[in-house]
Amino acid sequence: LQLSLSLLWSHFIGANNFMSLFARKPIAALMSEADHPNGLKRALGAGDLIMLAIGAVIGAGIFGSIGSAAAGQTDAAGNVIRLGAGPALVISFLLLGACCALAGLCYAELASMIPQAGSAYAYTYATLGEIVAWIIGWDLILEYAVGNVAVAISWGDYFKSLTGDWISIPSWLTTGYRTALLSSDPAVHGMLESAPRLFGIPVLINVPAFAIVALITWLLMLGVRESARVNNILVVVKLLVLGLFIVMGMQHIDTANYTPFAPNGFSGIHQGAAIVFFAYIGFDAISTAAEETRNPQRNLPIGILGGLAICTIIYIIIGFVLTGMVPSSQLGAQADPLAFALKATGMTYIAKIVALGAVFSMAAVLLVFQYGQPRIFFAMARDGLLPKWAAKVHGKYRVPHVTTFLTGAFVALWALIGDAGETYDLTNIGTLFAFALVCIGVIVLRHTDPDRPRPFRVPFVHLVGIAGAGLCIFVMKGLPALAWVRFGWWLAIGILLYLIYGYRNSTLRRNSPSVSTIQS
Repeated sequence: LQLSLSLLWSHFIGANNFMSLFARKPIAALMSEADHPNGLKRALGAGDLIMLAIGAVIGAGIFGSIGSAAAGQTDAAGNVIRLGAGPALVISFLLLGACCALAGLCYAELASMIPQAGSAYAYTYATLGEIVAWIIGWDLILEYAVGNVAVAISWGDYFKSLTGDWISIPSWLTTGYRTALLSSDPAVHGMLESAPRLFGIPVLINVPAFAIVALITWLLMLGVRESARVNNILVVVKLLVLGLFIVMGMQHIDTANYTPFAPNGFSGIHQGAAIVFFAYIGFDAISTAAEETRNPQRNLPIGILGGLAICTIIYIIIGFVLTGMVPSSQLGAQADPLAFALKATGMTYIAKIVALGAVFSMAAVLLVFQYGQPRIFFAMARDGLLPKWAAKVHGKYRVPHVTTFLTGAFVALWALIGDAGETYDLTNIGTLFAFALVCIGVIVLRHTDPDRPRPFRVPFVHLVGIAGAGLCIFVMKGLPALAWVRFGWWLAIGILLYLIYGYRNSTLRRNSPSVSTIQS
């Protein structure tokens, strides 16, 4: 791969053209695209954006990965993958809240200046150059599409928990092959031996996960206004359910469960934060709605920062109640930790209600993430970095229907056989990397374009930007080594694709053949 990249680099780029890789797209060009008559339909207000934020942020993280963050994680052989935070999980949430607040401030400034569908991709194109923008666009696939695989699988787990007493579905139809292969649970691993076989390979597929992604994809084809209405309903349901969990759970807190508070010290808090970061990804999905937002200069900062603040408060309260109800060490192997805690304290009926709420909650996350990814592809295709068909908008519903369908097919098929644990880490490291570059980008733009109007300005921008990028990198360090290896391969494949297609078809380069960093 290294040899191939070197040969492609010398063939397509060459030393003389190296600086053209960092050509920046003028903000004026980005703004004109957002107002194109054949573009997306502006239909969302500030309230819709806050609901989108809650819909995206409160989901599989709080209903799924919170258990692994509290208890730690081991592989099928019993080896420790990560240490757990224990009851100090609330400190992990505080750490992540600070990290995301700093990144959120930077997102808010750039989103108010560049209300374009590309999110972090568009911001880095305007600040750090084309090659970095491509890397971020490729990287955001990890946050949206790959992240949604984990959400869909977690949705399937809660669906089984909810319907297990009423519907008898064979386990080989509700468990993905990779989940069974990697599980440390002997009962789950035993399915590899008992499942039907096709050409000698065990048939283990997660039909519920596949079905919910297919349903969400169909809904998104109907238009942004219709999707937002459904999301608002789902968000109301999830907030009511979480409120019920808090009220009932606080009545069954055993203070002995808070001792030891941090069983693995700061290492556990750090590593717990690295996985539970999955609970925070998605607030930036609001910025992908920029071209479909009314008065984006005002409403985008409100949506990003308002949604993030609400979700952080909810997370801290949930973490405190959950780890007080049951010993945190019991949460690691649970696919549905909130429902498990309620059952363990005798509230089986309430557990069913929470499982129902989780089904609604994670459906909202799926909706928002499936909404965001096609718009990243849409922006990249409009810039020539992806084929033109990816920028097509449906004539009636005004949505990027081709990329919406392809994203849905990709996520549904992976969720059919994949494992949530594998995708958590890959999603987290990709998202943190994107956040770090946005924090750097806002500082760069203050120097390269200081006079441009900024409807929202980050206070103490150098301190906030540097601290935000530093915290993101610090949280990334808490992820397992395998996550870094996979992330490295992912970036290498992305750069290879850019050299083969994106560099040669860039609209910016075609329109300005002699483009350079200084000229742009």
